[in-house]
Amino acid sequence: MERTIETKTVEKKYDYESAFDQVKFEVDSLLSASPLVIRGYMKHLGASMGKFIRAASVITCAMDRKGQIAEKAVKMAAAIEILHLATLVHDDVIDNADLRRGAPTLQKKYGKRTAVICGDYLVCMALKLASSASEKSDVEEYRTLEIPDYMGRVCLGELNQHINSGNIDLSVRQYLKIIAGKTAALFEASFFSGAVLVEKERQTIHKYAKLGHNIGMIFQLTDDCMDFEETKEIAQKPVQSDYEQNVITLPLIYAFKNLADFRNKAKKQSLTRSEINLAVQKTGGLNYTRLVAQKYYVKSLKLINELDVAMEKENELKFILDKAYRLV
Repeated sequence: MERTIETKTVEKKYDYESAFDQVKFEVDSLLSASPLVIRGYMKHLGASMGKFIRAASVITCAMDRKGQIAEKAVKMAAAIEILHLATLVHDDVIDNADLRRGAPTLQKKYGKRTAVICGDYLVCMALKLASSASEKSDVEEYRTLEIPDYMGRVCLGELNQHINSGNIDLSVRQYLKIIAGKTAALFEASFFSGAVLVEKERQTIHKYAKLGHNIGMIFQLTDDCMDFEETKEIAQKPVQSDYEQNVITLPLIYAFKNLADFRNKAKKQSLTRSEINLAVQKTGGLNYTRLVAQKYYVKSLKLINELDVAMEKENELKFILDKAYRLV
Protein backbone atom coordinates (compact mmCIF):
# COMPACT_ATOMS: atom_id res chain seq x y z
CA MET A 1 0.00 0.00 0.00
CA GLU A 2 1.43 3.31 -1.13
CA ARG A 3 1.71 6.02 1.52
CA THR A 4 1.47 9.73 0.81
CA ILE A 5 3.23 12.22 3.00
CA GLU A 6 1.57 15.59 3.44
CA THR A 7 3.90 18.53 3.76
CA LYS A 8 2.82 21.79 5.26
CA THR A 9 3.88 24.86 3.31
CA VAL A 10 5.82 27.30 5.44
CA GLU A 11 5.06 30.87 4.49
CA LYS A 12 8.02 33.09 3.78
CA LYS A 13 8.72 35.79 6.37
CA TYR A 14 10.67 39.02 6.25
CA ASP A 15 12.25 41.46 8.66
CA TYR A 16 10.84 45.00 8.50
CA GLU A 17 13.31 46.49 6.00
CA SER A 18 13.06 43.48 3.68
CA ALA A 19 9.26 43.53 3.87
CA PHE A 20 9.13 47.23 3.04
CA ASP A 21 11.47 46.75 0.06
CA GLN A 22 9.39 43.79 -1.09
CA VAL A 23 6.19 45.87 -0.99
CA LYS A 24 7.79 48.50 -3.23
CA PHE A 25 9.05 45.76 -5.55
CA GLU A 26 5.58 44.17 -5.65
CA VAL A 27 3.87 47.45 -6.52
CA ASP A 28 6.45 48.33 -9.17
CA SER A 29 6.22 44.85 -10.70
CA LEU A 30 2.43 44.95 -10.88
CA LEU A 31 2.39 48.37 -12.50
CA SER A 32 5.17 47.48 -14.95
CA ALA A 33 3.56 44.17 -15.93
CA SER A 34 0.13 45.65 -16.65
CA PRO A 35 -1.48 44.84 -20.03
CA LEU A 36 0.23 46.65 -22.89
CA VAL A 37 -2.71 48.98 -23.54
CA ILE A 38 -2.40 50.52 -20.07
CA ARG A 39 1.24 49.84 -19.22
CA GLY A 40 2.57 53.27 -20.23
CA TYR A 41 0.12 55.01 -17.93
CA MET A 42 0.96 52.68 -15.06
CA LYS A 43 4.68 53.29 -15.52
CA HIS A 44 4.05 57.02 -15.40
CA LEU A 45 2.35 56.58 -12.04
CA GLY A 46 5.05 54.21 -10.79
CA ALA A 47 7.77 56.77 -11.48
CA SER A 48 6.42 59.11 -8.80
CA MET A 49 5.21 56.90 -5.97
CA GLY A 50 4.88 58.36 -2.48
CA LYS A 51 6.41 57.42 0.86
CA PHE A 52 4.35 54.22 1.31
CA ILE A 53 3.14 55.26 4.78
CA ARG A 54 0.01 53.10 4.48
CA ALA A 55 2.05 50.11 3.36
CA ALA A 56 4.41 50.70 6.26
CA SER A 57 1.37 50.68 8.55
CA VAL A 58 0.26 47.25 7.32
CA ILE A 59 3.63 45.56 7.73
CA THR A 60 4.31 47.22 11.08
CA CYS A 61 0.99 46.03 12.51
CA ALA A 62 1.67 42.56 11.07
CA MET A 63 5.05 42.29 12.83
CA ASP A 64 5.19 39.35 15.23
CA ARG A 65 7.10 39.06 18.52
CA LYS A 66 10.27 38.11 16.67
CA GLY A 67 10.04 41.12 14.37
CA GLN A 68 9.00 38.93 11.43
CA ILE A 69 6.36 39.79 8.83
CA ALA A 70 4.42 37.20 6.83
CA GLU A 71 4.35 37.29 3.02
CA LYS A 72 0.57 37.76 3.00
CA ALA A 73 1.07 41.05 4.87
CA VAL A 74 3.39 42.21 2.09
CA LYS A 75 0.68 41.38 -0.47
CA MET A 76 -1.95 43.25 1.53
CA ALA A 77 0.35 46.25 1.99
CA ALA A 78 0.92 46.40 -1.77
CA ALA A 79 -2.83 46.15 -2.38
CA ILE A 80 -3.60 49.05 -0.06
CA GLU A 81 -0.84 51.17 -1.57
CA ILE A 82 -2.32 50.59 -5.04
CA LEU A 83 -5.78 51.46 -3.70
CA HIS A 84 -4.35 54.68 -2.35
CA LEU A 85 -2.80 55.42 -5.74
CA ALA A 86 -6.21 54.92 -7.36
CA THR A 87 -7.79 57.48 -5.04
CA LEU A 88 -5.08 60.00 -5.91
CA VAL A 89 -5.64 59.52 -9.63
CA HIS A 90 -9.37 60.13 -9.19
CA ASP A 91 -8.73 63.09 -6.84
CA ASP A 92 -6.55 64.75 -9.45
CA VAL A 93 -9.33 64.45 -12.02
CA ILE A 94 -11.89 65.95 -9.62
CA ASP A 95 -9.52 68.77 -8.62
CA ASN A 96 -8.19 69.31 -12.15
CA ALA A 97 -4.71 69.10 -10.60
CA ASP A 98 -1.64 69.56 -12.77
CA LEU A 99 1.03 68.34 -10.34
CA ARG A 100 1.38 65.36 -8.02
CA ARG A 101 4.62 64.49 -6.21
CA GLY A 102 6.57 66.84 -8.42
CA ALA A 103 5.39 65.26 -11.71
CA PRO A 104 2.52 66.01 -14.11
CA THR A 105 -0.66 64.21 -13.09
CA LEU A 106 -2.08 61.47 -15.26
CA GLN A 107 -5.09 63.60 -16.16
CA LYS A 108 -2.87 66.55 -17.09
CA LYS A 109 -0.62 64.48 -19.34
CA TYR A 110 -3.10 62.04 -20.89
CA GLY A 111 -6.55 63.50 -20.27
CA LYS A 112 -9.37 62.98 -17.79
CA ARG A 113 -11.03 59.99 -19.48
CA THR A 114 -7.78 58.04 -19.55
CA ALA A 115 -7.08 58.94 -15.92
CA VAL A 116 -10.52 57.81 -14.71
CA ILE A 117 -10.19 54.46 -16.48
CA CYS A 118 -6.67 53.98 -15.11
CA GLY A 119 -7.92 54.76 -11.61
CA ASP A 120 -10.67 52.17 -12.00
CA TYR A 121 -8.13 49.63 -13.23
CA LEU A 122 -5.95 50.27 -10.17
CA VAL A 123 -8.93 49.58 -7.89
CA CYS A 124 -9.53 46.24 -9.66
CA MET A 125 -5.83 45.36 -9.43
CA ALA A 126 -5.74 46.14 -5.72
CA LEU A 127 -8.88 44.18 -4.87
CA LYS A 128 -7.59 41.15 -6.77
CA LEU A 129 -4.31 41.30 -4.87
CA ALA A 130 -6.06 41.78 -1.52
CA SER A 131 -8.31 38.82 -2.27
CA SER A 132 -5.34 36.58 -3.06
CA ALA A 133 -3.69 37.57 0.23
CA SER A 134 -6.77 36.86 2.32
CA GLU A 135 -7.45 33.52 0.62
CA LYS A 136 -4.05 32.29 1.77
CA SER A 137 -4.79 33.27 5.34
CA ASP A 138 -6.03 30.85 7.96
CA VAL A 139 -6.90 33.76 10.24
CA GLU A 140 -10.59 33.82 11.05
CA GLU A 141 -10.70 37.59 11.40
CA TYR A 142 -9.79 38.04 7.73
CA ARG A 143 -13.36 37.06 6.91
CA THR A 144 -14.49 40.32 8.49
CA LEU A 145 -11.88 42.40 6.66
CA GLU A 146 -13.75 43.80 3.69
CA ILE A 147 -11.59 46.17 1.69
CA PRO A 148 -14.58 47.17 -0.50
CA ASP A 149 -16.31 48.40 2.67
CA TYR A 150 -13.34 50.58 3.54
CA MET A 151 -13.25 51.85 -0.03
CA GLY A 152 -16.97 52.52 0.23
CA ARG A 153 -16.26 54.77 3.20
CA VAL A 154 -13.54 56.54 1.22
CA CYS A 155 -15.95 57.14 -1.65
CA LEU A 156 -18.70 58.39 0.67
CA GLY A 157 -16.21 60.76 2.29
CA GLU A 158 -15.24 62.11 -1.12
CA LEU A 159 -18.92 62.45 -2.07
CA ASN A 160 -19.68 64.29 1.17
CA GLN A 161 -16.81 66.63 0.44
CA HIS A 162 -18.20 67.24 -3.05
CA ILE A 163 -21.74 67.81 -1.73
CA ASN A 164 -20.32 70.37 0.69
CA SER A 165 -18.19 71.99 -1.98
CA GLY A 166 -17.98 75.68 -1.13
CA ASN A 167 -20.23 75.25 1.93
CA ILE A 168 -19.38 78.29 4.05
CA ASP A 169 -21.52 76.96 6.92
CA LEU A 170 -19.75 73.60 7.16
CA SER A 171 -19.33 72.71 10.85
CA VAL A 172 -16.25 71.25 12.52
CA ARG A 173 -18.18 68.06 13.24
CA GLN A 174 -19.31 67.71 9.62
CA TYR A 175 -15.79 68.25 8.40
CA LEU A 176 -14.28 65.65 10.73
CA LYS A 177 -16.88 63.18 9.47
CA ILE A 178 -15.85 63.88 5.88
CA ILE A 179 -12.15 63.28 6.48
CA ALA A 180 -12.92 60.22 8.63
CA GLY A 181 -14.03 58.69 5.35
CA LYS A 182 -11.94 60.19 2.60
CA THR A 183 -8.59 59.93 4.42
CA ALA A 184 -8.82 58.03 7.70
CA ALA A 185 -10.71 54.97 6.41
CA LEU A 186 -7.78 53.74 4.33
CA PHE A 187 -5.38 54.22 7.24
CA GLU A 188 -7.80 52.24 9.41
CA ALA A 189 -7.86 49.48 6.79
CA SER A 190 -4.05 49.43 6.78
CA PHE A 191 -3.77 48.97 10.54
CA PHE A 192 -6.62 46.47 10.71
CA SER A 193 -5.36 44.28 7.88
CA GLY A 194 -1.91 44.00 9.44
CA ALA A 195 -3.17 43.38 12.96
CA VAL A 196 -5.44 40.47 12.04
CA LEU A 197 -2.41 38.44 10.98
CA VAL A 198 -0.78 38.41 14.41
CA GLU A 199 -3.46 39.24 16.97
CA LYS A 200 -6.08 36.81 18.29
CA GLU A 201 -8.32 39.05 20.37
CA ARG A 202 -10.98 41.06 18.57
CA GLN A 203 -10.67 43.89 21.11
CA THR A 204 -6.95 44.24 20.40
CA ILE A 205 -7.52 44.22 16.64
CA HIS A 206 -10.03 47.01 16.98
CA LYS A 207 -7.51 49.03 19.00
CA TYR A 208 -5.21 48.84 15.99
CA ALA A 209 -8.09 49.95 13.76
CA LYS A 210 -8.81 52.90 16.05
CA LEU A 211 -5.14 53.80 16.02
CA GLY A 212 -5.21 53.78 12.21
CA HIS A 213 -8.29 56.01 12.24
CA ASN A 214 -6.61 58.51 14.56
CA ILE A 215 -3.43 58.60 12.50
CA GLY A 216 -5.45 59.13 9.33
CA MET A 217 -7.21 62.08 10.94
CA ILE A 218 -3.85 63.54 12.01
CA PHE A 219 -2.48 63.08 8.49
CA GLN A 220 -5.34 65.03 6.90
CA LEU A 221 -5.43 67.80 9.50
CA THR A 222 -1.70 68.35 9.14
CA ASP A 223 -2.16 68.37 5.36
CA ASP A 224 -4.78 71.11 5.80
CA CYS A 225 -2.15 73.25 7.50
CA MET A 226 0.38 72.54 4.77
CA ASP A 227 -1.90 74.17 2.19
CA PHE A 228 -1.33 77.46 4.03
CA GLU A 229 2.30 76.98 5.05
CA GLU A 230 4.23 75.09 2.38
CA THR A 231 5.42 76.17 -1.05
CA LYS A 232 4.57 74.26 -4.22
CA GLU A 233 8.22 73.17 -4.49
CA ILE A 234 8.32 71.69 -0.98
CA ALA A 235 4.88 70.07 -1.08
CA GLN A 236 5.41 68.84 -4.66
CA LYS A 237 1.74 69.55 -5.36
CA PRO A 238 -0.42 72.68 -5.65
CA VAL A 239 -0.76 74.66 -2.40
CA GLN A 240 -2.83 77.70 -1.45
CA SER A 241 -5.53 76.08 -3.56
CA ASP A 242 -8.08 74.26 -1.36
CA TYR A 243 -10.54 77.16 -1.30
CA GLU A 244 -9.99 77.78 -5.01
CA GLN A 245 -11.10 74.16 -5.55
CA ASN A 246 -14.17 74.85 -3.35
CA VAL A 247 -12.72 72.62 -0.61
CA ILE A 248 -13.37 74.08 2.82
CA THR A 249 -10.82 72.80 5.35
CA LEU A 250 -10.61 73.17 9.12
CA PRO A 251 -8.43 76.33 9.34
CA LEU A 252 -10.94 78.16 7.15
CA ILE A 253 -13.97 76.67 8.93
CA TYR A 254 -12.56 78.08 12.17
CA ALA A 255 -12.08 81.50 10.56
CA PHE A 256 -15.67 81.52 9.27
CA LYS A 257 -16.93 80.52 12.70
CA ASN A 258 -15.14 83.39 14.44
CA LEU A 259 -15.44 86.19 11.87
CA ALA A 260 -19.09 86.83 10.95
CA ASP A 261 -18.27 89.63 8.49
CA PHE A 262 -15.72 87.42 6.75
CA ARG A 263 -18.27 84.58 6.45
CA ASN A 264 -20.96 86.92 5.12
CA LYS A 265 -18.61 88.32 2.51
CA ALA A 266 -17.73 84.78 1.39
CA LYS A 267 -21.44 84.08 0.84
CA LYS A 268 -21.75 87.06 -1.47
CA GLN A 269 -18.53 86.91 -3.44
CA SER A 270 -15.30 84.99 -3.87
CA LEU A 271 -12.52 85.69 -1.44
CA THR A 272 -8.97 86.49 -2.45
CA ARG A 273 -6.14 84.35 -1.21
CA SER A 274 -4.73 87.25 0.81
CA GLU A 275 -8.11 87.73 2.54
CA ILE A 276 -8.25 84.03 3.39
CA ASN A 277 -4.69 83.92 4.72
CA LEU A 278 -5.27 87.05 6.81
CA ALA A 279 -8.51 85.69 8.33
CA VAL A 280 -6.94 82.33 9.15
CA GLN A 281 -3.96 84.08 10.74
CA LYS A 282 -6.14 86.52 12.67
CA THR A 283 -8.36 83.81 14.17
CA GLY A 284 -5.58 81.30 14.80
CA GLY A 285 -7.09 78.78 12.41
CA LEU A 286 -3.83 76.89 11.97
CA ASN A 287 -3.21 76.72 15.71
CA TYR A 288 -6.74 75.41 16.23
CA THR A 289 -6.27 72.74 13.55
CA ARG A 290 -2.97 71.67 15.11
CA LEU A 291 -4.69 71.48 18.49
CA VAL A 292 -7.33 69.11 17.09
CA ALA A 293 -4.56 67.03 15.49
CA GLN A 294 -2.69 67.01 18.79
CA LYS A 295 -5.72 65.54 20.56
CA TYR A 296 -5.71 62.66 18.10
CA TYR A 297 -1.94 62.37 18.62
CA VAL A 298 -2.35 62.00 22.41
CA LYS A 299 -5.10 59.40 21.91
CA SER A 300 -2.83 57.52 19.52
CA LEU A 301 0.05 57.42 21.98
CA LYS A 302 -2.32 56.07 24.62
CA LEU A 303 -3.46 53.28 22.28
CA ILE A 304 0.12 52.35 21.40
CA ASN A 305 0.99 52.14 25.08
CA GLU A 306 -1.99 49.86 25.66
CA LEU A 307 -0.80 47.40 23.02
CA ASP A 308 1.35 44.58 24.34
CA VAL A 309 4.04 44.63 21.65
CA ALA A 310 7.80 44.30 21.38
CA MET A 311 9.90 47.45 21.57
CA GLU A 312 10.81 47.33 17.86
CA LYS A 313 7.14 47.29 16.88
CA GLU A 314 6.26 50.03 19.35
CA ASN A 315 9.00 52.23 17.92
CA GLU A 316 7.78 51.67 14.35
CA LEU A 317 4.19 52.53 15.34
CA LYS A 318 5.39 55.74 16.99
CA PHE A 319 7.47 56.56 13.91
CA ILE A 320 4.37 56.27 11.69
CA LEU A 321 2.44 58.44 14.14
CA ASP A 322 5.18 61.08 14.11
CA LYS A 323 5.37 60.92 10.32
CA ALA A 324 1.63 61.60 10.03
CA TYR A 325 2.06 64.52 12.43
CA ARG A 326 5.05 65.68 10.33
CA LEU A 327 7.47 65.44 13.25
CA VAL A 328 9.87 63.32 11.14
